[in-house]
Amino acid sequence: MGDAKRIIVKPISSRDANRIVQSLHYSGKTVQNSQLHLGVFLDGKCGGAMQFGPSLDKRKMLGLVEGTLWNEFIELNRMAFADWLPRNGESRAIGYAFRWMKKQYPQIKWCVSFADGCQCGDGAIYRASGFSLTAIKQNAEIWSVPGKGAVASSSLRPGIGTMQYASETRGGSSMQWFVDNGAAKLKGYQLRYIYFLDPTARERLTVPILPFSEIDRRGAGMYKGKPRVRSVDSDTSGDQPEMGGANPTRTLHTPEVTE
Repeated sequence: MGDAKRIIVKPISSRDANRIVQSLHYSGKTVQNSQLHLGVFLDGKCGGAMQFGPSLDKRKMLGLVEGTLWNEFIELNRMAFADWLPRNGESRAIGYAFRWMKKQYPQIKWCVSFADGCQCGDGAIYRASGFSLTAIKQNAEIWSVPGKGAVASSSLRPGIGTMQYASETRGGSSMQWFVDNGAAKLKGYQLRYIYFLDPTARERLTVPILPFSEIDRRGAGMYKGKPRVRSVDSDTSGDQPEMGGANPTRTLHTPEVTE
C-alpha cells in the first residue's frame, strides 16, 4: 500500500464535501439528498470526498435484498478523489469508510452505487473495493439536454425530480417533451454494484451476481470516458483508477480542506 497507509477518512461538513465534489467529480455536480459526508486526508491535506444518502427511488432499491428495512441500506451517491493520492488510495479510503460506518450505523446492511459507463468508467474502484456487480444495462437514465448538459432523467420528470417542467409535461413523467426539444440518451451503459457490510445480506440478494468478465463481454468497458477494450477471458479489470461516479480528472483547485 505504501503511502496509502497514511490515509485518514473522517466526517466533514456537507459544504466542504460539496466543494470537493464540484472540483473533482467529472460532472461537477453534487447529489442534494446526500446525508453522510466523509473526507479523505493524506498528511493533513484533503484529497477527496465520499457522499452517502438514500436512493432517489428507495422503494425500487429495497427489493434488491429480501427483507431489507428502509433504514438498512444506503447509496454511495458521489465519490471524488484527487489524482495525487497514492496508488490504491481510493480503495483503501472506501474500506475505511465502510469500517467506520459499521461502527457508527450498525443497522446499515448494504450499500448500492452505480458506475457511469457513458461518461466516466465501468467501476474498477468498486471491484477493487469488494463490491459485487449486480447489473449492466444500456443507459436509459442519463440524457443530453440542450442548455443543461448531461442530466439524469429522474431529476427532470415531475413527480420524481424537479417540478420545474411540470407545465410543459402536463405533470407527467414522460421524457417525450424533452425529446421533442432536442434531448437524447447518452450512449453507453450503467453498472450497478453492491457492497455487503453485513455478509449475511448477500444470502438474501434477489438478483444474480455477475462475473466481472461480463463487462467486456457486453462491450460495456470504459475508462476515463473512453471505451475500454480488453480480453473477455479475464475476470478482473486491473487496477486502473476509474470508477462510476468519481473519475479524478484534475487536482483540487479550490482552497484546501484540512484537518
